[in-house]
Amino acid sequence: MGGPNLEVFKFGLYIFFPIGIMYYFGTNLDGKFSVPDFWPKEGQTNRVPYERDEIEKELKRMKARRLALREERLEEAKRNQRRPVQGEES
Repeated sequence: MGGPNLEVFKFGLYIFFPIGIMYYFGTNLDGKFSVPDFWPKEGQTNRVPYERDEIEKELKRMKARRLALREERLEEAKRNQRRPVQGEES
């Protein structure tokens, strides 16, 4: 049908095509597939405390924040209880 030259061409194509694809996708990955500022910078990430003093300081900060949020929720609940419902006269 095609002859030996066609078979050599097909064999070369079968060998070259996967190698070409691997070369294209394997080189210059940073330029082709990178998203600028995808990963956070060192200063933007959470830093896990390892020292005892740092851990205690972080626990105090978390507790103070939790209590402040709790106070805000309680105050909001009190304000909502005092507010009369529409259609109700007091």
